[in-house]
Amino acid sequence: MAPQREWFEKDYYRVLGVPDSATAKEIKSAYRKLSRQYHPDANSGDAAAEERFKEVSAAYDVVGNAGKRKEYDEVRRLGPAAAGFPAGGGGGAGGFRFQDAGDLGDLLGGLFNRGGRGGGRGGRGPHRGQDLEAELHLTFDDAVAGVTTAVHLTSDAPCNTCNGSGAAPGTVPHRCSNCGGQGVVSDNQGLFSLSSPCPVCSGRGVTIDDPCPTCRGTGVERRPREVKLRVPAGVSEGQRIRLKGRGVPGGNGGPPGDLYVIVRVSPHPLFQRRGNDLTITVPVTFPEATLGADVSVPTLDGGTVKLRIPPGTRSGRTFRVKGKGVATPKGTGDLLATVEVAVPSKLSSAERKALEAFQAASDGSSPREHLGV
Repeated sequence: MAPQREWFEKDYYRVLGVPDSATAKEIKSAYRKLSRQYHPDANSGDAAAEERFKEVSAAYDVVGNAGKRKEYDEVRRLGPAAAGFPAGGGGGAGGFRFQDAGDLGDLLGGLFNRGGRGGGRGGRGPHRGQDLEAELHLTFDDAVAGVTTAVHLTSDAPCNTCNGSGAAPGTVPHRCSNCGGQGVVSDNQGLFSLSSPCPVCSGRGVTIDDPCPTCRGTGVERRPREVKLRVPAGVSEGQRIRLKGRGVPGGNGGPPGDLYVIVRVSPHPLFQRRGNDLTITVPVTFPEATLGADVSVPTLDGGTVKLRIPPGTRSGRTFRVKGKGVATPKGTGDLLATVEVAVPSKLSSAERKALEAFQAASDGSSPREHLGV
């Protein structure tokens, strides 16, 4: 992978808040913390947070990858000398800027694939496509059980007419005669040789005699598309599923970006989720809580389990039913049933007399004695 201009100008370790000696685990932990903090979903309308999220993502894309990190560290260590050009008075890995080199800086920018993602005069070589995000809304049951479904989005995609070649149907691109299909040309400057994108093919390595009428030779069109995916059992609200290579097509023969699907789970009328455990509130009557009872409790799969309520159970007590929670590859959770004593808002004449008789038969002790009032 060619070094990027930003590698000289940005300290990705500082962006993530870790030292350059940090382990891969420490870098990943720092990235997760910052991405949650600055994610656009959590900072709607905050342009500064969105920019910070992009900066953190860009930093992790480099130092979070073992191969890129090794190359990044080497480029930072060598500084401008990595381009075959002496650093000069006091220039260092963190102080060199392409724009300070004037016209020669443009040549160096071309050598280092300046702009990397299509920006700048030198960014015409192959570059990776952008990542995309899409939301997938699931029912509570589907999120727990897993489902095969699809997301629908409108984005750049390989042109259907030319299958991404950029050439009109029935024709094919030709290898560029100026650069021999390399996409770059060399300029011998004596002490060193500089490479820049081929001016004939704009760094693509091929020329198109008859451009595709749909995409006008770009090989890309913006259209609605459906992306199928398998959602694993046990996904939770906000979880991100990565679909490699399903993002925006790369430029000039570069690889496509990825598609990140963010899961949104609708609430269930009875159950809530706590990790891999399911929770449910079970109303019981005063006699059931006082005398004890066996009550039926529903489970998410449509069945029921018997829950034994011992005599003297207080409202708010939670009972655990093993293995009736959410099943994931890492294990199955439990069902947590919390008892809530139901207090009737209206009493029949017989119920009122029964409660009055119960009150008269009690020993007169108060449950508030410990309050001292």
